[in-house]
Amino acid sequence: MKSAVLLAALAGFTALASAQPQPAASGPGWTPLFAPDLANADKPAGVWSVADGELTANADECIWTKTEYENFTLDLEFKTASGTNSGVVIYCTDTKNWIPKSVEVQIADPFADKWAKADPTWHGGGIFGHLAPAKQMTKKPGAWNHMTIAATGKKLQVWLNGELTADMDMALWPSATKNPDGSAIPSWLSTPFAELPTKGRIGLQGKHGDATVWFRKVQIKTQAK
Repeated sequence: MKSAVLLAALAGFTALASAQPQPAASGPGWTPLFAPDLANADKPAGVWSVADGELTANADECIWTKTEYENFTLDLEFKTASGTNSGVVIYCTDTKNWIPKSVEVQIADPFADKWAKADPTWHGGGIFGHLAPAKQMTKKPGAWNHMTIAATGKKLQVWLNGELTADMDMALWPSATKNPDGSAIPSWLSTPFAELPTKGRIGLQGKHGDATVWFRKVQIKTQAK
């Protein structure tokens, strides 16, 4: 019975995903998340740099907005190297101890065995540790990927390369140890999503491990209250 319910839920998600195209990041209201010279960013010295419009890091340190955001749509492009593992961090309330106090939209190279064989919630386009992507949509290393994140309170949606890969209501995650499907949440993610504030800083994770990640065209549009 449980298998039948799960299959029905997955079928419903697939229909939902196909019915919701990736939003277009054009028109009024869109602004760059970071200034071209990163003057409005909170970043570690000597780690993050911009060249030809591409933002990258030489160490595993995040770059953060100085502003806190709630109810927004974030649009960006990213490019992986072989073995990249990175992420886009939202709702962060503590940049010094961000891992248990934020939501991470995962970026990973699915063509590298160590990530392809990892827990499904560690795959690109999902919500790290909490929700696996509905479909593998990350392109091969060296190609640019288009990601859109819509965050409205506890409602999160992620599109990757034209497909809705994650659709989450954080209120359905009252536990810090188990996801709604019974799978385990990593122990270092110790704040239940149902209790996590939905206003915070936005960050990009740097060179995690031995593989680089690049970002460009990072822009945001806040929603009317």
